[in-house]
Amino acid sequence: MKLTFIGVEGIPMVEPGDDLVALIDEALAASGEQLLADDVIVIAQKIISKAEDRYLDLRSVTPTEEAIRLGEEVDKDPRKVQAILDESNEIVRQRPGVLIVEQRSGFVQANAGIDQSNIRLGDGDPDDLCLLLPIDSDASAQRLHTTIRERHNLEVGIIINDSLGRAWRMGTLGLAIGVAGFTALEDYIGGHDIFGRELLVTQVAAADEMAAGASLVMGQTTEKTPVVIVRGYKPREPQEAHRKGVQPLIRPKEMDMFR
Repeated sequence: MKLTFIGVEGIPMVEPGDDLVALIDEALAASGEQLLADDVIVIAQKIISKAEDRYLDLRSVTPTEEAIRLGEEVDKDPRKVQAILDESNEIVRQRPGVLIVEQRSGFVQANAGIDQSNIRLGDGDPDDLCLLLPIDSDASAQRLHTTIRERHNLEVGIIINDSLGRAWRMGTLGLAIGVAGFTALEDYIGGHDIFGRELLVTQVAAADEMAAGASLVMGQTTEKTPVVIVRGYKPREPQEAHRKGVQPLIRPKEMDMFR
């Protein structure tokens, strides 16, 4: 298998309500590229959230007593702590400067994925502005998948990726938080290795691997390349409902030894 990662440059700053498929088409055309059947399109969560107007002005947030107390413990603005709590199912770990939670979609990450970097809206103070994760990243991915099918008559895969930390490892890694058009977790249990030995536990997080590779192309600071095309993977839509979307990648809580 040969995989090619193509950074889509020239996408403008995304505003609420923007048509992301149209912006991607225009940027690809300007560079002499176009979408092909079986491409996987990896899209940074940030531009999905911007297009879906997931901005939060902290001036509109009134922290509870819990948020004020927790803000003092972790040395964070209690308004932002309240936003984190509102976007979370539970607190997993905390210490000064760090608040790890289970975000409402099940992702365990710092600050429920709430971000304040590289965002601006109108003439407001960027210090009071936050960007939340999409309400449902799988649904966001599926809408893009459907739009591309309708406009281009192409079957593609969609990954919405975000930068997450990991237990036992330093640094963040691009991981999938929304998937459409293919199986995020490839299951080889019951298959055999090159010597004929049965595979008992082998599962491959294909969506995460492509998200991580695409993140290297996207960059993390001023590169402004929020879309990457992965070519050569040949995504296939799973038929079983339980294999669709990003949920197969999320380890069930009862199997999570790090909580």
